[in-house]
Amino acid sequence: MNYQETINWMFNQLPMYQLQGASAYKKDLTNTHLLLAHLENPQEKLKCIHVAGTNGKGSTSHMLASILQEAGYKVGLYTSPHLKDFRERIKINGKDISEEFITDFINEHKSFFESNDMSFFEMTVGLAFDYFAKEKVDIAVIEVGMGGRLDATNIITPLVSVITNIGLDHTQFLGNTLQSISFEKAGIIKPNIPVIIGEYTSETKPVFLAKAKECNSEIYFAADLVSETYPSDLIGDYQIHNKKTVLQTISVLNSPNEFKITPENIKAGLLHVVKNTGLQGRWQQLREFPKVICDTAHNKNGLEIVLNQIQKEDFDTLHIVLGVVNDKDLEEILPLFPKKANYYFCKPNIPRGLEVQILKEKATSFGLKGEVYNSVSEAYQKALKNAGATDFIYIGGSTFVVAEIL
Repeated sequence: MNYQETINWMFNQLPMYQLQGASAYKKDLTNTHLLLAHLENPQEKLKCIHVAGTNGKGSTSHMLASILQEAGYKVGLYTSPHLKDFRERIKINGKDISEEFITDFINEHKSFFESNDMSFFEMTVGLAFDYFAKEKVDIAVIEVGMGGRLDATNIITPLVSVITNIGLDHTQFLGNTLQSISFEKAGIIKPNIPVIIGEYTSETKPVFLAKAKECNSEIYFAADLVSETYPSDLIGDYQIHNKKTVLQTISVLNSPNEFKITPENIKAGLLHVVKNTGLQGRWQQLREFPKVICDTAHNKNGLEIVLNQIQKEDFDTLHIVLGVVNDKDLEEILPLFPKKANYYFCKPNIPRGLEVQILKEKATSFGLKGEVYNSVSEAYQKALKNAGATDFIYIGGSTFVVAEIL
């Protein structure tokens, strides 16, 4: 198979949460252990930072990678989902994995994947670990896909574990209370390995403290310990929490380990995240007149901050290009959106995309007025046509909506 055939096979032949939702979720790590044993346990050759959380884990992972690159290290970065190309998920020093490596890896192990019913995510995790081990990275930043305890990445023993925050998302898998979701995320805490908590609440803190005590792990609450941060090219309001999490993580990584990261490395790393790692879709400005911002925030916690930041902007009319996936709790997120805006409803072009007519009907019941469009692109083009130079256009609701206009 060539690269495109390989990617099509990975996407279409195997369960994949990104496209299918619930049917792709596995209840234990048996398959992952089986796969990594087959690959001769590449994860055991890696030094890792493991990053979980409801929101901010992507930005946090990219910031950490950028800082470590500035310090002169060869840095693997594994994140999900991708926006445009599968290869974005697996990078070394900001450079995407090659098409050839992916094709060779899948062709070599395809019969094993098929006979053991490996999921898309399990295969991708195996691919990332195999690639990082073969390329002999100094350190790998590994982002959890979903949850933590049962995530396919949770077979590593990292130098430090990071949990950015807890919010209500993926409740059909992780539970519908902050405590139950915290329990799943806290599953990445390992015996005698320090853990950084970015943000916490009265419901989540006891869960983290109990798990850290059980594991005899040092626990650091970044929000309480870090008072000052540095400027970053990631300018979303929510990045203030992520920066504190990153600074505390670097502090812990610096102390007992052989890593040496200076304040200058930290400052440069935070200022050059996009250049160093290729991160996109975080309060990303696409145009100036009218100002166009896209953001991948897609749950209550993330959207609250982004929509508040929009209200701080100076504009005449607000235009919102909005699409969501079909397992999104609309009763929870639609009340967050401003009624004083023109809406352009659309459906992201994936099987999990919510039918646009359903989105419009539900949005109308919350006083959000707008028209339906056949695609994200069509909705965006109409918003551009309607907007004056002093207006503001926001594109969001789903990672997959943002992906279609980048």
